[in-house]
Amino acid sequence: MSVVTPEIEMVPASWTRRHLLGLEDLTAGELNLILDTATAFKRETAGCTQKIAKLAGVTMANLFFENSTRTRTSFSLAARRLGADTVDFASSSSSMSKGETVVDTARNIEAMGVNVMVVRHRTPGTPHLLAKSLDCSVINAGDGPHEHPTQGLLDIMTIRESRGDLRGLTVALVGDIAFSRTARSNIWGLKKLGANVILCGPSTLVSKQWEQFGVEVSYHLDEILPRCDVLNLLRIQFERQTTRPFPSVREYASLYAMNAERLKRAKNDVLILAPGPINRGVEVTPDVADGPHSVILDQVTNGLAVRMAVLWLISGKPMRDDG
Repeated sequence: MSVVTPEIEMVPASWTRRHLLGLEDLTAGELNLILDTATAFKRETAGCTQKIAKLAGVTMANLFFENSTRTRTSFSLAARRLGADTVDFASSSSSMSKGETVVDTARNIEAMGVNVMVVRHRTPGTPHLLAKSLDCSVINAGDGPHEHPTQGLLDIMTIRESRGDLRGLTVALVGDIAFSRTARSNIWGLKKLGANVILCGPSTLVSKQWEQFGVEVSYHLDEILPRCDVLNLLRIQFERQTTRPFPSVREYASLYAMNAERLKRAKNDVLILAPGPINRGVEVTPDVADGPHSVILDQVTNGLAVRMAVLWLISGKPMRDDG
């Protein structure tokens, strides 16, 4: 793999954060800075396929206390594309099985010379706790149903690539809002960049209380479909649910799955997004997932670019106490 010299030379002074814990607290300017940086990295590395030696000497550790394929692999590849070293942590084979706390585990790994920790945990707030307990930078790779900031960013980047300015676009997040950390990050990011957001799904998964955050709530996909510029089809988080929120998967699919018949009633240029892994036939049928309106694989590529941007931005800041 060749190494290229990028146009990006230094971290912008306007970026002051040492951690990325969520999108709720970021400004529109900070969101655009990450997205602009990701776009530049994608361009300079030929679609994130070439290396840039920007983070030589930096070590990133993946602390994943939940299973992950795409996010963990994407962060590892992003770090390597930037010339950083990577360390992978598996909780099943760690001293946590002997009673060690999350904080003690993280401190021990940090003491090995780690500069950045990417953390996924089932308990909301775990990355925030580690950010207060460690000297290294912390990136939230998903904390329970709370947030998944880089997923939200890569979704927004994918929309922006196809539509440009997000202001005035109508984006529907369809499906499991109650248990989706991706939904929350999308809501904060999309709203701050001027998009209109609709949350759609069964009443057991979409609370009317979300309306207080300036989003529309609907329980009928067929009613909102003609107004939508983008449909982001969220995976049903079966592993987080203690009871089934709808009578059957078949009934859910009949009401909310994006299929060829619904596609005919949508806008001619509607974009179909779906954070992987997708449940084919549940949230989206294979013909739509693999069709011309789908940008699902673009999301995966853009995930690399976004994570490169985040790693570079936070690694370029000195240690400090602010977030």
